[in-house]
Order: sequence, then structure tokens, then C-alpha cells
Amino acid sequence: MGKMGSEMLIYVLLLMAGVLASGQSSQVKIWPMPASVSYGHTHLYLTNDFGFSSNYGSEILKDAFDRMLALIKLDHVIDANFSAFNSSSLLQGLHIVISSPNGQLQYGVDESYKLIVPSPEKPAYAHLEAKTVYGALQGLQTFSQLCYFSVTSRVLQIDMSPWTIFDQPRFSYRGLLIDTSRHYLPVPVIKKVIDSMSYAKLNVMHWHIVDTQSFPLEIPSYPKLWDGAYSPSERYTVADAADIVSYARKRGINVLAEIDVPGHALSWGTGYPSLWPSKDCQQPLDVSNEFTFKVIDGILSDFSKIFNFKFVHLGGDEVNTSCWTTTPRIRNWEETFNDFGNKLSRKTVVHNWLGGGVAQRVVASGLRCIVSNQDKWYLDHLDTPWQEFYANEPLTNITNLKQQKLVIGGEVCMWGETVDGSDIEQTIWPRAAAAAERLWTPFDKLAKNPRDVTGRLAHFRCLLNQRGVAAAPVAGLGRAAPEGPGSCYRQ
Repeated sequence: MGKMGSEMLIYVLLLMAGVLASGQSSQVKIWPMPASVSYGHTHLYLTNDFGFSSNYGSEILKDAFDRMLALIKLDHVIDANFSAFNSSSLLQGLHIVISSPNGQLQYGVDESYKLIVPSPEKPAYAHLEAKTVYGALQGLQTFSQLCYFSVTSRVLQIDMSPWTIFDQPRFSYRGLLIDTSRHYLPVPVIKKVIDSMSYAKLNVMHWHIVDTQSFPLEIPSYPKLWDGAYSPSERYTVADAADIVSYARKRGINVLAEIDVPGHALSWGTGYPSLWPSKDCQQPLDVSNEFTFKVIDGILSDFSKIFNFKFVHLGGDEVNTSCWTTTPRIRNWEETFNDFGNKLSRKTVVHNWLGGGVAQRVVASGLRCIVSNQDKWYLDHLDTPWQEFYANEPLTNITNLKQQKLVIGGEVCMWGETVDGSDIEQTIWPRAAAAAERLWTPFDKLAKNPRDVTGRLAHFRCLLNQRGVAAAPVAGLGRAAPEGPGSCYRQ
């Protein structure tokens, strides 16, 4: 065979295999899009006793597999006659190989994985490889999107087999902020948000715990702080917070705790009025008072026993200094505080919530940055459509490769002024999923025009609905309702 013939044969084979190494394909419905995907044209069926085996003994892995199966089944009854199926089309289980015994979840953990369905060596099994258990969790999420309950075959089915997927995240930090100060969010609501984050491969829940309006968290070192809660029933105990952290960790999600200092702190003074500059001027915190720093130190000390993430968020935004300038004892101290911004540690990570251009200046100064520009990634801005969430590029105008590496990721922010347990899910989803793909998928695999992923995002939104997540329609703005009768996939 001549050179031209062999090249044509390779092209045809690749076309038949459905190789998707770059670009988009309307046939692949996975969200977010993996780094590399190839697929075929045959069907597989999961047996009724579909199980998993692994070289890695871990409750995290076992629990994740059980959750995945439940997500695939969606309470359907599997009542097919398996003896009628060709045995070569039956998938009996999933074999998971994890190379690192380290089960610690921390910033920068390896989340890469390789998924092969079915395994060439053992065709009755799918094969998942990962360096860490948290990479395996991401692989399980992808596997769950390959499977569905077929009302025709009455079994769990995989189409377009064989699948070969190599995947890893573009950014190590892929966050979602929730706000429990403006409205209290019950623990089960927070856990549902965590579950939905894992479906989209988001891996940091930024917990904006306290603010001007309320202080709902128990701080054992200063027990009167949560007197600033809205009511006794709208509080989180230390045990509640630890449970949320544990729940998230089992899903590969870190919890970033925030106390917003020195502004947004009026609620602190409900229990400790001496934290206020004066009775008539109640925020920012009184930075001339040594007690203020003892309280902050106590909070951080208690945080360290609950939240084990590498970072703690200190807010620092929107500090109205008028109370300081009108209070003589604070005014004499203010110059020192104003100089602080020039002495930031090189370990500092700057969270950019203002408009474009800030991240560019931050990384140019040598500091790391998380992008959340409010004109594109604020979920409470209901007039920002999902297309703008998708198109928002964290590395805009950052061309220096060294500076690009200083952008560790991004975060969509669900500020809570108009959000509580009744509407948080449909305000977050599906727009947060658009940002999730921007943060996970390699840049050259992202759609240049968001319109090209509309169908796939609609499919993911319907998948969220099937899994019990109240994701709003893709058509319309944030928190939109269906415009009328019709298929979920066309809304």
C-alpha cells in the first residue's frame, strides 16, 4: 500500500473510532469535556451485579462507587432478562487502579485519570486508572455520564463503546462561593450544593460564613460571637461545620472558610460590642483595640481545628474607613493599616472580584490570583447569561507563561442577598456549569462560540434535574423558569 493509501486508511480508522482529541462533537455529551476522548459505535449493558475491584482499599472509593451506581439507576427498576443479551456485550464491573497511597485532599492534588470502556485485556470490565483517589472520583463522574437507564432494554446501558478517555483539569482551583450570612442555608441544602458541584468537577466550596448581617458559626474561643446569628435555629455548631468539611472531602471538594475582616463585621459586635469603633459607628472592626486581634486570632485558631484546606480567606473588601477617621483613637493608628497593602507576603493569593484587568496586574506583581470578576462570574447577577459565564477567560491579556501559572483558577460567586434554600440550586445551575468547563477543559478544546455547546449543556442540565438538582433551563437568564410545555432538552 502506498503512502497516500496508508494515510487514508489511518484517517478512516480514526473517523470510525470517533477520535475527539480536539474540538467539539455533538455526539459526546460529557460535561465538562475531557482532555481527550475516543469512542466507537457499539452498545454495552451493565449486569445487575455490576461491581468494582481495586488495589486501593478506601471507604472514600467504595462510597463514591455506590453513589455513582445510585445516580445511574435513578430509582429505576432493572427488570431485563439478561440471558437474552449477548454475553460479549455485558459489562460485569469496573476495575480501579490507583498508584498513590496518599489519600490527603489538598490544593494541587493530582486529579488526572484514564478511563477505558471496556478494557482490552478484560472485555467484561471497564478500567479506570488514576494517580490519586481524587482522580478516580473524577473518573467515576465521567463514567456515570456514559451510562443511562434505557427504557427499551430495561437495563443500564452505555452507547458508543469502546471509550478511551484521558483527562486532567486545566486549573487546580475550581470554586463556588456560597454565602450563609445574608441568608442561612440549612446543612442539607449545603450538602446538596456540594453534591452538585462534584457532578461538574468543581473542587472548592468557598464558604462565606459571616458578614454584616449575621454570624451563624460557633466559635468556642469566643462563644458570644454567634449571638449575631439571625436566630438560635439559624446557626452552625462546630460539629456541623466539621461534618460539612468531611462530606465535601469524600467528594473531592475542599472547603475554603472565610471571615471577612475588617469590614462587613457589624454582626461580631452583637456579642462583643467592644469590637465596634463606637455604639453609633459599628463597622469596620476597631483596629486600635487589642481585643479585636485576640478575637481574630481565636477564630483562626478554631478554624484550624475544623477546616484543613491550605488557604483561609480573609475578605478585606469594601472597607468603609469613615468610622475610623471619625474615631480619634483609631485615626491615630490608621496610617499603619494603610501601609499593609504594600507588604503582602509572597504566599498571598489575591481573589479578584472586580472587573477585568485586575488579575493581569496581580500576576505581574508576582502574586497568585483567583479570578471571579463580578461582571461575568457573579451568579446573583441574574442578567448575566450562561454564554458569558462560558466565555469568561481567566488568562485574558496574560501572555507571559510564568505569569499564567500564577492564575491558579477561578470561582463563581453565589452571593446570598436574594438566595436561600428555596432558590439556590436554580440560581447556581446551569450557569456555574458553563464556568466549570472553562476551568476544567483544555483551552484548545473549549468552544470558540458558546452556541456550539448549547445542546451539550442542555443535556447536562437535564441530567442534573434527573439527579434531583433544581437546575434552571438553559434558555433565558439566571434562575429562569420554563417558558411553556416541552422537552427538558429543548428548554
